[in-house]
Amino acid sequence: MTLDELRKILPTLPESPGCYLYRGSEGQIIYVGKAKNLRRRVSSYFQREVQSAKTRLLVRQIRSIEYVVVDSEAEALILENSLIKEHQPRYNILLKDDKTYPEVVIHNEPFPRIRVERRPARDGSQRFGPYPDVGMAHATVDMIRDLYPIRTCDLDLSPAKIAQGKYKECLQYHIKKCKAPCIGLQSLEDYEHNVREITSLLRGDLKTVIQLYRDEMQQLASALRFEEAQIYKERLQYLENYQVKHTVAPHHIHNVDVFSCIEDEDGSICVNFMHITQGMVTKVYTLEYHSQLEGETREELFASAITELRQRFASRARELILPFDPGWEAGPGITITIPQRGDKKRLLELSERNVRQYKVDKYKRAERLNPDQRLMQILTELRQALSLDKPPMHIECFDNSNVQGSDAVAACVVFKRGRPSKKDYRKFNIRSVEGPDDYASMREVVERRYRKLLAEEEPLPDLILADGGKGQIGAIRDALAVLELDIPVAGLVKDERHRTSALLYGREQLHEIPVKHHSATFRLLEQIQAEVHRFAITFHRDKRSKSQLSSRLDYIKGIGPKTKDELLRHFHSVQAISTASLEELAEAIGPAKGRIVYEHFHSEQPSTEG
Repeated sequence: MTLDELRKILPTLPESPGCYLYRGSEGQIIYVGKAKNLRRRVSSYFQREVQSAKTRLLVRQIRSIEYVVVDSEAEALILENSLIKEHQPRYNILLKDDKTYPEVVIHNEPFPRIRVERRPARDGSQRFGPYPDVGMAHATVDMIRDLYPIRTCDLDLSPAKIAQGKYKECLQYHIKKCKAPCIGLQSLEDYEHNVREITSLLRGDLKTVIQLYRDEMQQLASALRFEEAQIYKERLQYLENYQVKHTVAPHHIHNVDVFSCIEDEDGSICVNFMHITQGMVTKVYTLEYHSQLEGETREELFASAITELRQRFASRARELILPFDPGWEAGPGITITIPQRGDKKRLLELSERNVRQYKVDKYKRAERLNPDQRLMQILTELRQALSLDKPPMHIECFDNSNVQGSDAVAACVVFKRGRPSKKDYRKFNIRSVEGPDDYASMREVVERRYRKLLAEEEPLPDLILADGGKGQIGAIRDALAVLELDIPVAGLVKDERHRTSALLYGREQLHEIPVKHHSATFRLLEQIQAEVHRFAITFHRDKRSKSQLSSRLDYIKGIGPKTKDELLRHFHSVQAISTASLEELAEAIGPAKGRIVYEHFHSEQPSTEG
């Protein structure tokens, strides 16, 4: 894309936290960044006056923009870390070396130590995080040590060393922060029971700990030990705000591919792919996959897309996390997981969120970059749905409006190339129909409309829409038959929520053609329907309002239109005119006319004389 095209798509970016990836001319990732608001952050790079020479140089190299949506700024920061380390973008100075975010590590050893480390060894130790800042990691370890008597020393506590009796208890034992496993006062079984609870806490199961703190706080407060109760209150507040759930999963989720998909309106599917290495998202990609064979199911398309993406990224993952079983043999030694809960389910939900965002943004971008092409695609889909000879470039829609047959009107709205052509809108007063007869009214206005177009040699529509069913379609066809015109006519069928749900159409016999809600065709038909409603009701309301305002003045003998306008301009309403005094009326329109108006209104009132 050119810079101008990139600027056009900026308003389509989501206003969500996430990471953005800039790609260069050869498709390589040249920069990775994080953002609390993706649209605002990415747009800032493309401001006309950028101060930094480095930023100006970077922007000139950008040819496409990708992004990954996450739930929070902290998750974006963690994801940014893993993406930079994986791709080593040219313009990212920080985080390309061994610098990394801190993790909480439970060491793989007898009586495991629990520490904050930036470069933990890959020796089978359990790792949690990474944490957005070192303060949060240390606060987590401090909380664990408050809750559990975990050793802090570096002693080798193998059974043989303990049996030799060379160690002595330290201060931590005396202040009840450790149970001295070094001298055999705590069994390995008891210690490992604590480690299992700590592991559960680090994975996000805080419910038990929170309840423990709450009970302790209440007991201290009941004993009037308010200073100690305050300590537990602060710990409780920290725990309730504490979150260890990140975009990444625990480190034991390693060498895993995550796939999700969503169907598109044209029968294709959008597929999101994420590769997980030691709990970190290291690759992410979304593509649109089209059927290669007629009649392929969603499951078959999904299976084909998985195969292609794994080949493209040379993935050797031994586990695939999928939303459903595509009925496909993944290959020997490869496990398919369809998670229902837990960390793998959260990874799948992240993938699904990104594929949904991709589909939404795809249409937004198409409309921004080439609006005519997108509208032509919609009109082509409408032509295919109705089996028309050509796309309906010129659509007209009719609607009637009346209240119990009074002030009956009709309206016609015109859409050309999928856009409203307001200069061609027309309003109609019903002339030949008495009472509330929608079908007769429709016949009248349609015949008037196209008789005039024929006389003026104006182009006729490719499709006529009726805001109604069989009766309205029949009325329009009758009017067209009188004029010997053959124009396709369809009706807009509504569901119980008064939304367009189908098109009623057929040359020989009418039948319903379903319209997918949220599809582009649905949005166009809904726009046409809303527009004809608005135009007809506004015209009807204006006519009824004028009728109600002026009807009583129209029948006063000796008062013409000019005097009527002067009265309304002076008194603003018929009600005010009817209650005005003779002097006020005379001042407004003169003594003679003022008396005529005064006597007209007051002669209608019952006499109060005896």
